[in-house]
Amino acid sequence: MQSVINTVKGKALGVAEYLTPVLKESRFKETGVLTPEEFIAAGDHLVHHCPTWHWVAADLNKTKSYLPHDKQFLITKNVPCYKRCKQMEYRSEQELVLESEGDPDGGWVDTHHYSDSAILEEKVADMSLEDKKASSTEDDEDDEEDEEDAADMEAFEESGMLEQDDPSVIQTSKKSSIALSPGGSIGDGGEILQTRTYDLHITYDKYYQTPRLWLTGYDESRQPLTVEEMYEDFSQDHANKTVTMETHPHLTGPPMASVHPCRHAETMKKICETVLEGGGELGVHLYLIVFLKFVQAIIPTIEYDYTYTFTL
Repeated sequence: MQSVINTVKGKALGVAEYLTPVLKESRFKETGVLTPEEFIAAGDHLVHHCPTWHWVAADLNKTKSYLPHDKQFLITKNVPCYKRCKQMEYRSEQELVLESEGDPDGGWVDTHHYSDSAILEEKVADMSLEDKKASSTEDDEDDEEDEEDAADMEAFEESGMLEQDDPSVIQTSKKSSIALSPGGSIGDGGEILQTRTYDLHITYDKYYQTPRLWLTGYDESRQPLTVEEMYEDFSQDHANKTVTMETHPHLTGPPMASVHPCRHAETMKKICETVLEGGGELGVHLYLIVFLKFVQAIIPTIEYDYTYTFTL
């Protein structure tokens, strides 16, 4: 039943997107949305700092006129997924609801970013952004961070999605994974670990005026995963709700898993406000880097985020 509802919604939104004019004036700081030009700038910044991502063109007759021909969407391939979400321990004390005003479903649920052995720290206001003064010391920033209280984003900060090291995610060697075939990596004992992989795409959603994440999964033999198998790798609080199967806007083929963008702008706006209260400023060029971090709550076992390797 839910899949039928999602299909109807998808078709309705397709019509709405067609009728929606292209955003021309920047509203990033006010509402958290992007113009196509800002999306390209953020994509270029992501590609520069994370070479695993690159721009690609669209299929014939699926090119969007408001985007450059050779920069229709972003893609990264062979991203490892070492275990299923059901293998992760779920406990009520490890869950936080990320509140969303006016959301009949009660907001997003972050179920994966706690660790009993780790002390959770607030990181958003402590981000080392390019616009901050070089004379600010880390201790001063920590003190300032403790004094700030950002409404509605406390749960997001405490969830650890912007921490450089996520204690609840398996630590792996990126170097060794790249040297092997897509289906395996070297374990701690030197054995080959068979693992699923994912191809991830980031498109620009003209209706919501935000980025949108798409996923295609493969098993250890590089055979496509079924819809049911892919849902094993998504947070069960989001599977078939926040994550739905829809038609890719730039590719011809079967439906792909996609993280629905209806709350992306609201979440980004709150992050911007939190960083501003902490004494920094979040430039629009960092949009996709932060976007990939908060989307991690939905797909916690897919290890695509290497953005912690450089300072924001």
